[in-house]
Amino acid sequence: MKIHAAVARAPHMPFSLESLDLEEPREGEILVRVVATGVCHTDIVMRDQHLPVPQPVVLGHEGAGIVERVGLGVSKVAPGDHVVMTFNSCGHCPSCNDHEETYCHEFFPRNFFGSRADGSSGLSYRGERVNGNIFGQSSFASHALCHERNIVKVPDDADLALLGPLACGIQTGAGAVMNALKVEPGKVLAVFGMGSVGLAAVMAARVVGASRIIAVDVNVARLALAAELGATDIVDGKTGDAVAAIMALTGAGVDYAIDASGVPAVIDQCVRVLAPRGTCGIVGASPHGATLTLDLTHILSGGRRVRGIVEGDSNPDVLIPLLIDLHRQGRFPFDRLVTFYDFADINQAVEDAQRGIVLKPVVRQPAA
Repeated sequence: MKIHAAVARAPHMPFSLESLDLEEPREGEILVRVVATGVCHTDIVMRDQHLPVPQPVVLGHEGAGIVERVGLGVSKVAPGDHVVMTFNSCGHCPSCNDHEETYCHEFFPRNFFGSRADGSSGLSYRGERVNGNIFGQSSFASHALCHERNIVKVPDDADLALLGPLACGIQTGAGAVMNALKVEPGKVLAVFGMGSVGLAAVMAARVVGASRIIAVDVNVARLALAAELGATDIVDGKTGDAVAAIMALTGAGVDYAIDASGVPAVIDQCVRVLAPRGTCGIVGASPHGATLTLDLTHILSGGRRVRGIVEGDSNPDVLIPLLIDLHRQGRFPFDRLVTFYDFADINQAVEDAQRGIVLKPVVRQPAA
C-alpha cells in the first residue's frame, strides 16, 4: 500500500516527505493508521547519526493511532482499536522472561537497527529499500507496522493526538519515579533538566507524594513551568552553584536524584547532592563514549547508588493506561508540555525542539 512518510536520508538534513510502499502486515504484525506522533530527541540523534541507524530510514517512535489490519496470530488488538505504539522487545531473553523488557538483550536490534528481526524492512521507495521498524513502528508516517509486544490498547474516548508522547519521553520520566526509583511519600527528589522527561518526573513525584521536589535547570521559563506542575523548589543552575543550593535547602541532601540531561558534569552534581543511602537515576542520553568520574568515597561511605534507567523500567500495558487515567483526573497534566504541528511541518517541529522553543512537539496526520 502507498503511505506518506518523512524519510531521513542524510545527517543534519531536513526530513524528505515522500510517498512510500508499505507491505501488508506479516504474522504477528499490526497495521496502524497513525493519528499523531511525538518528536523525541532520540529521533534527532538517529537522524544525525549519533547512533548508527541505517539511512534512508523512517523514524518516529511515539506513535498513536487506530488499528486497520492485523496479521496472522494477533489477538491483543483488533481493527478499530485505539492504540499507542511504544518500544519493542524480543520476548524470550532473560530480561524479557523476568518481565524487564526495557533491558531486553536485543533492545538495540529491535529498536535501532532499521529492520525486522529477520533483517527485512516493510518499506520501500520505487524498489529501493527504506529502513523501518524503528522502535518496532517507524511512525513518522501515515501508517506504521508494529507488533503485539510494542502496542498498547487505550480507551476509545482518549485523545489519540495527545497520547503518543506517553510511549517514550513521558513514560521515561514518570516511570523513573514510579517504577525504577519507587519514590515513596515524604521523600525528597531532585530532578536535573526540565525538558519533557524531567517535567514528567516532576509531575509523577507529586502524584506519589514526594514531600520536596527540587527542579534544576538553566531555563527560567521551564523552571517556572516546573513550579506550576509540582516542584516545591526551583534551582537556576545558570546563576549559582546548584549543589550548594540544594544542600542549603535540604541539609543532608536528597533521597533521590534524576538526571534528564545526559551531561556528565550534571550527573556528577546529581550524585553529589545524594543523602546517605540516596539513589541517582540516569535517564538522559549521553553522547556515545561519554564517561563519568565520581568520588568513590562519597558513594561508598554513604551507601549511595547510581543506576541507569531505560524507558522508566515500564510495563507499558500498565503504565500508559495509568498515566491516561491520572491525566483525566487532572493529576498528570502532560498536555501542558505538548505543541501540535501538522505532519507537513515536521521539519519546523524538529527545529523548534532543537532551539528549545517547545518542549514536546507532536505532528498530526491529516484527518482520514
